[in-house]
Amino acid sequence: MVPPKEMNFRCIHCGFPVETLFIQYSPGNIRLMKCENCRSVADEYIECEIMILLIDLVLHKSKAYHHLLNNFPKLNGVYLEGLLWKSALSFMLLDAYRQFVLYRSNEKWVPTRCSSFPWLFGKLLLSSFFGILVFLCILYPACKYLQKSPRKAIRFNQVLLATLVSSYFKIVLIAMMVWQFPVTAIFIIDMFALSSNAVALKVLMQITMVESVAACIIAHSAKLLVNYIALLAI
Repeated sequence: MVPPKEMNFRCIHCGFPVETLFIQYSPGNIRLMKCENCRSVADEYIECEIMILLIDLVLHKSKAYHHLLNNFPKLNGVYLEGLLWKSALSFMLLDAYRQFVLYRSNEKWVPTRCSSFPWLFGKLLLSSFFGILVFLCILYPACKYLQKSPRKAIRFNQVLLATLVSSYFKIVLIAMMVWQFPVTAIFIIDMFALSSNAVALKVLMQITMVESVAACIIAHSAKLLVNYIALLAI
């Protein structure tokens, strides 16, 4: 089936463009539309609580990422540019704190007048910035290479937003500021973020899971290498 030329939404099951997700007859009275391609309800998350969506995101369900990346911003009028930069800043701060936890666990840091927490965290923040920059400089060309749909080229801000939003599990790092966790929790968070990134990019670019995982592993490995070199240099 040939998709229509311009559609705002996508079916969360097959990714096919749909003109509208529901018809509203009166306040609180809507009828969900079906996808013309797979004949399933295009997006059942419209009638679900946000907690159901969050659980499905944790379970790495592709349809949840379809809804979050393709339909949710348009349904709720989300200002993507503002969300993009706020997410990028939050991601960078959390990544810098992650490096600080690893650095402190090695018992190398002894606070002095010349080596205070603000000074150290500033350097780690700079390390995080360059690590994320290397990560994106590898991931975006990989996405361009792997993308199979010639109809609409993938944009950099789409890849960036998909990566940042799917790294939501890094918010657990905030809990590490209050409660004591083993350092191994850092690596569990990293693995969960990597797998979430892979699912999000698979949905965004409509590629195989193997291709998405390979691209994410290469990009994450380069980022971790940059962070590791920065930690050695401090």
